[in-house]
Amino acid sequence: MSDILFGFTQVLQPLPLLALCIGVLLGLVVGALPGLNDAITLSILIPITFGMNAQVAMCLLVGVYVSACYGGSIPAILLRIPGTASAVLTTVDGNPMAKRGETGLALSISTVSSVFGGIFSSLVLLFFSPLLAKAALRFGPPEYLMMALLGLSTVTGLAAKKQVSKSFISMFVGMLIACIGISPQTGVNRFSFGSVNLMTGVSLVPMLVGLFGIASVFELIEQLSVVKVATTGNTEKVKVGMLSRAMSKRLLPTWIRSASIGSIIGAIPGAGTTMAIYMAYDTAKRSNPELEFGTGVPEGVAAPETANNAVVASSMVPLLALGVPGNAVSALFLGALTIQGMTAGPLLYQDHPEIAYLLVVAFLVGNIFMLPSGLFFCNWMARFVLKLDRKLLSALIVVCCTVGAFAVGNNVFDVYIAIAFGVLGYLMNKFKISIAPLVIAKVLGTMIERNYLQSMILSGNSASIFFTRPISLVVLIVTVILLLYPLYRTYVKEPHMKAKQ
Repeated sequence: MSDILFGFTQVLQPLPLLALCIGVLLGLVVGALPGLNDAITLSILIPITFGMNAQVAMCLLVGVYVSACYGGSIPAILLRIPGTASAVLTTVDGNPMAKRGETGLALSISTVSSVFGGIFSSLVLLFFSPLLAKAALRFGPPEYLMMALLGLSTVTGLAAKKQVSKSFISMFVGMLIACIGISPQTGVNRFSFGSVNLMTGVSLVPMLVGLFGIASVFELIEQLSVVKVATTGNTEKVKVGMLSRAMSKRLLPTWIRSASIGSIIGAIPGAGTTMAIYMAYDTAKRSNPELEFGTGVPEGVAAPETANNAVVASSMVPLLALGVPGNAVSALFLGALTIQGMTAGPLLYQDHPEIAYLLVVAFLVGNIFMLPSGLFFCNWMARFVLKLDRKLLSALIVVCCTVGAFAVGNNVFDVYIAIAFGVLGYLMNKFKISIAPLVIAKVLGTMIERNYLQSMILSGNSASIFFTRPISLVVLIVTVILLLYPLYRTYVKEPHMKAKQ
């Protein structure tokens, strides 16, 4: 307890606290701009922090990381364009709520859910990081493979009854995209068509920018060519505030489940935010079969927003305890610590306890500050976005998406990638093929290949390794259940209930 109090004394000093607040506000702005994200912002800020005091630098970076995930939900709800990859699923129910005049409620749910998930995982980081880090250490290639398959199993749960085949087509395309580039295990060059830029594979950020940002612009142009589109809505009707007691009580089970999923997934190195939001959304859908997700269900906004912010703090668990980054963004903190002359891992607590405990406490304080600043920012941002002319808005989206795609690797080829996937996303939307399975398959495809080959090397090409390791076996059983349950519900349970009636 004395160490935690020591951390609070470090964070609550004037300059670190000011840096944390500035970071939170900067993260909100970055998240709300389609095409930009926390990884890009942190990669730009880290060189700047070289000359800063270590406490101030870490608080600034934590603030951005805490709020950027949540900021992405604002354009996701208002414009159906996720500001960050972690807000992909927020569009599914958030935008339909906005279209039927519940913009304020959707943004309020997003804000409170994000804060709940962030505080939940911050407390996990604060009190249970040694335990979770020890559990994450037990994961090897077989366990990672099963976790990836578990993520893919949500495809059947996310798909509507008549859309299962289209979802599997989308997933297959995503797996093919994941195969592009040189195999890290065999060195074989696959599907690069002689392009040097494709030898490292398709970058995720330009792909998402295209699938959601550029594709939405194509759809907007189509609408404008048919009929004059009015502004998005009446700004006077948008009011973002705290949720009512009844709504909070309704969403509490979803918050707890999603925050737990996000905290566990975040603490597993390599699992990532994408897996957490899909698992949380799928769990919410299975837990509320009476609700029609995708039509503007509050739980559909609460689940992914809680999960993505829960990943944020918990992704720092393996970094601080083991020196292993939980995801790409926490890996940037590894670079930030290195710039300050520190090493992440157990020695950080011994050699630099003021930084180690400042980091774990800063995540908690940052999430608490995010509530009032998020509510204020949503009210201002909602009015600003809703006042924009749709033609001007489409131009701004194109600029932001182009800049965001280029900024990933300072490569014009990434802009071409964004445009290509914009066309693909537009066509998929026209044919009502879900984009979600493609995204999750792209993210998990590389993980599946790498860990399968490593598992085969460890076992001497024997599949028994997946059944003799307890964690791998348990995850495999859960995966099979999740795959078979929709079939059971469709072909056994529902016909049996109809026969009774």
